[in-house]
Amino acid sequence: MGNVILDVAGVDKNFGGLEALSDINLQIEEGTVNAIIGPNGAGKSTLLNVIVGRLPPTRGHVKFNGHELTGKRPYEINQMGVARVFQTPEIFPDLTLLQNAMVPALAKRDGQFNFKILKSLYHEPDILEEAEHTLKDLDLIQHKDQLASAMSRGDKRRLELAMCLVQHPKLVLLDEPTAGMSRHDTNRTIDLLKNIKERGMTKVIIEHDMHVVFSLADRISVLAQGAIIAQGTPEEVRNDPKVKEAYLGGEQP
Repeated sequence: MGNVILDVAGVDKNFGGLEALSDINLQIEEGTVNAIIGPNGAGKSTLLNVIVGRLPPTRGHVKFNGHELTGKRPYEINQMGVARVFQTPEIFPDLTLLQNAMVPALAKRDGQFNFKILKSLYHEPDILEEAEHTLKDLDLIQHKDQLASAMSRGDKRRLELAMCLVQHPKLVLLDEPTAGMSRHDTNRTIDLLKNIKERGMTKVIIEHDMHVVFSLADRISVLAQGAIIAQGTPEEVRNDPKVKEAYLGGEQP
């Protein structure tokens, strides 16, 4: 096994009498693409929220590169090199795409975000160059001077990914990165995610589209009713009877 960059050990998460996560053990190797799949309500987004510090675990620990994440605030975890792309794009609609890409880079460098950062835009040549490079990687550079509010849903999703990548995270958590996209935009996003693999970051993807999962993932973990019922390569998971019964059914991606 390679270097474990993310170690989720014995994590439970309870909401009152409801057990949303039960004894989650998950080891993510550096440089890999990992998918977490499962039916609605399985606990996938709850698990991401625990990893990034939005929810405290009821029991267990999360470590990143050997450092404890449990108890840290989301911005502290982000500063350590963990970034997240949400189900609904979190962008600045009244800024251009280029400005959107520059804001997180400035915030990452300065260790915090405040709106004074906006006054510094375009006066930071290194960050300007990095933002333009990242927009080019995501096939958005031709729209760099357009307002984010005017972009299509697919372009907004890619813009949020650009805002994530410009921070040079070591670990990226993508929560349904192709949700709501057309098949054309979905395939385009798959290609873009494959093309940025050389950046060396580790990816964890929550996704319902099995075409996306089996196109990108090196390993897959399957959640059902808050517990991991299977882990393995795409081929191992595809042929696991428990997975077929709990989630995939008769579908053969």
